[in-house]
Amino acid sequence: MSSFQVRPARTGDVRAIQDLLEPFVQKRILLGKDLVVLYEAVQEFLVAETSAGEIIGCGALHVIWEDIGEVRTLIVGDDWLHRGVGRALVDGLEERALRLGLSRLFCLTFEVDFFTRRGFSPIGEQVVDPDVYSQLVRSPDEGVAEFLDLAHVKPNTLGNTRMLKRLWSK
Repeated sequence: MSSFQVRPARTGDVRAIQDLLEPFVQKRILLGKDLVVLYEAVQEFLVAETSAGEIIGCGALHVIWEDIGEVRTLIVGDDWLHRGVGRALVDGLEERALRLGLSRLFCLTFEVDFFTRRGFSPIGEQVVDPDVYSQLVRSPDEGVAEFLDLAHVKPNTLGNTRMLKRLWSK
């Protein structure tokens, strides 16, 4: 059994991230991302890499507001499911979030049980105060629209659960 490590993504990992993403896009589980979008966001990603150099998982942390970040594009290759890769990626993303000063993490997921075990809970409609909402609603980012549960993203998010976790600094 190979071991793995979690590390910040580099530009050389972007095509491997896209390869991990593509089967989930085909199954309509995740939204597709153009290669240019992945390159633009590479600094948001962590990757899980085997000792042989194979990228077996990834996840990104996207800052939404001063205290809220989103776990995005969390993927683990089929051969590595249930081997701690997803947990290690989420742990790494949480550490990043704390270093950035975030106190809450959001995700939009079909994997409710996994995220519940990581301390996330389903959320309702309003999770930010009206002043913050009025700022966030101006964002062109689809993930922010998903976080706000805006009507124009609902066709793309049917069946997903919006979840939130409070982070506690260690």
